Amino acid sequence: MKENDLLDDCQRHLLSSSDSEDDQRPDINDLYIDVLESEFQIPLQPGWFSRRTRMERYLMLAATTAVFVVVGLAISLAGVVYSYRMGILKGSDTSMLPLISAEPLTACQETFPESPSETCQSKGCVRAAAKLIDSMDEAVNPCDDFFRFSCGGFLQKKIIPDEKSSLSRFNEISDDLQEKLRGLVEADPSDDDSPATKMVKNLYKSCMDTDRINERGLNPLKEILTQMGGWPVVEGAAWDSSGFDWHTNVYINRKLGYSLDYIFDFSVTTNIKNSTWRIIDLLIHPPRFQFSLPKEERRNATKLYNLMTVAELQEKVPQIPWLQYFNTILSPFHEIGIDEPVVVGVPDYVKNLGKLLTRTPKRVIANYMLWRVTAASVGYLTDDARDIQLKYSKKIVGKGTREPRWKECMGSVSGSLSHAVGSMYARAFFREDAKAAADEMVRYIRAEFDQILHTIDWMDEATRERALAKAKAITPHIAYPPELLEDDKLTELYDGLEISNGDLLENMRNLTIFGTNYSFKKLREKIDKKDWKNHGAAAVVNAFYSPLENSIQFPAGILQGVFFEAERPKYMNFGAIGYVIGHEITHGFDDSGRQFDEKGDLRDWWEKQTKDKFLEKAKCIIYQYGNYTAKEVNLNLNGINTQGENIADNGGIKEAYYAYLQWAKDNGEERPLPGLPFSTRQLFWLSAANVWCGKYRPESLKLRILTGAHSPAEFRVNGPFSNLPEFAKDWSCPAGAKMNPSKRCAVW
Repeated sequence: MKENDLLDDCQRHLLSSSDSEDDQRPDINDLYIDVLESEFQIPLQPGWFSRRTRMERYLMLAATTAVFVVVGLAISLAGVVYSYRMGILKGSDTSMLPLISAEPLTACQETFPESPSETCQSKGCVRAAAKLIDSMDEAVNPCDDFFRFSCGGFLQKKIIPDEKSSLSRFNEISDDLQEKLRGLVEADPSDDDSPATKMVKNLYKSCMDTDRINERGLNPLKEILTQMGGWPVVEGAAWDSSGFDWHTNVYINRKLGYSLDYIFDFSVTTNIKNSTWRIIDLLIHPPRFQFSLPKEERRNATKLYNLMTVAELQEKVPQIPWLQYFNTILSPFHEIGIDEPVVVGVPDYVKNLGKLLTRTPKRVIANYMLWRVTAASVGYLTDDARDIQLKYSKKIVGKGTREPRWKECMGSVSGSLSHAVGSMYARAFFREDAKAAADEMVRYIRAEFDQILHTIDWMDEATRERALAKAKAITPHIAYPPELLEDDKLTELYDGLEISNGDLLENMRNLTIFGTNYSFKKLREKIDKKDWKNHGAAAVVNAFYSPLENSIQFPAGILQGVFFEAERPKYMNFGAIGYVIGHEITHGFDDSGRQFDEKGDLRDWWEKQTKDKFLEKAKCIIYQYGNYTAKEVNLNLNGINTQGENIADNGGIKEAYYAYLQWAKDNGEERPLPGLPFSTRQLFWLSAANVWCGKYRPESLKLRILTGAHSPAEFRVNGPFSNLPEFAKDWSCPAGAKMNPSKRCAVW
């Protein structure tokens, strides 16, 4: 490694002068001592030189001269290093040192007080150090590209498996979690298995029974298509359009366990302006037809909240029999009248769609709707049918091979019976010390966000008071609710669901019917925002913020691996899961989350001048990320669509950083990791970056940029880190470096 590729001179000196006896890096003083010892251990024998031949004498003389030259150089270099150290640490005149300016020295002096004399030698520290070393590329200058400095080894060594469209730390933890679950689910049935556990094992078994699936072939799908009136593209001229009506087919979908949302999304959901009650919602997900609202305009929740009665909707869109439509779908749980309130996401969309459905040939509509049914079914059919799906996937995300069958089945089971699977995982694998540690970090990080709210200079006092009230009201849900371990609660939750070890497609349709019924039954029920069932998906590698609950959730599945380990130093955990915790807290105050108050209701609680200042600061983030280019596909990011996640990233890492500094102040400085020449603060940044090590297939990266809400991995590191002066200071990045720009963006 070339010196100038990694660290400036100031850092190189401080990091190579460790007093730790466990440090494996060769110190120049150690080399000097080794040379002297080798000299003095040569036994001196009288007459020995005179007994040598002339050639041997010449060779010995040359060797001795070379040794003394090495010793002289070593002493000189040691003297320079010592003088350099004294100049930095004692404030001596350093003007005669070449290639070192006063500015980096000042930053170095302020950033790195002398570290503890010993590195941490625990197993947790050794493992953490090994993982960082394996991920890094120390040939990259951290002030130029911290993502590749931290993750370059990962990018070089890791190969995206054929069955994946991308590879990330999330994938690695999820794969490990799935392996653990596989062991639980494939275990022999036991009399001690709860009804929920039996259900999980039956669903998994039906998915793994490829002999039965292949034996039945396409017959399950053919039977379904027949009940829906036939698929015109298959039936050809024999298809009879006289018996087809699109809303009648929606009713059939409801009965047979398929989605109701092929034309528009019908749901019973939380009323965002009165979040303790539910309401009927017609939400249009972007973009299915030309009348849909662009994604960039859908970030304003008020724009999507258009309240009207069924009667008003009928008048606006007379082509659709709305009262009949709603009552048929809600049957047998509710019957509504023409005065029932409905939230219509995009009224013009529904109005234009009504006209479009009237003038579009029935054959076209039927082909579209039954294609959607077929596409939803293919994954549960024969290998030949699934190969067609795979070809489509190859074009869209670049994935050319299916995952192992067990992994596909485990994914389906985990997604469909998340509470039952989460219960099994929590009982077998979750460590309670992880929950206690996460609780502690949440407290520290929330305190730092409160401090930010107290000190920012662009917020008026009235808005500040409301913001503090909202921050205080955030409810954390860590790991899993205790009810998840109660068999009776799970039995009650899944009451009425039928899962057999037989037909896979039938099982999946039963799950859809059960989920739809569960949702629709709750139309008239008051919402309990702390209901354990809303936070019971424990075996998930993700984290969430709910604006309607004003809550943050960190399932048990993410409290492991690169995100969290109880045995490693706190700076590693604050950098990793702490970054995620701060990210989720900040979501409550990003461009979308800020639209909701402390109760979870859509309400404008901002004074105008403060809202204008927020939008101006958000605009900086939009422009910054919108000017980032993913070179692999030569596409710029969409700064508007990703602004919420980017604001959360920038706020989250800042909160986690200062939370760790406060923790260290309260509990004492920790020792750095062995084998790495970095301070604890630098290791915080490395841990945070390591969370986002990942790579994509070009097709997947392109799709992510065009449709996703998250920036690609490298920009989730370089973007927020470069916006923080604290990062540049800790790494002594010179002014104007890519990671220490002259212009920065900051919202929180």
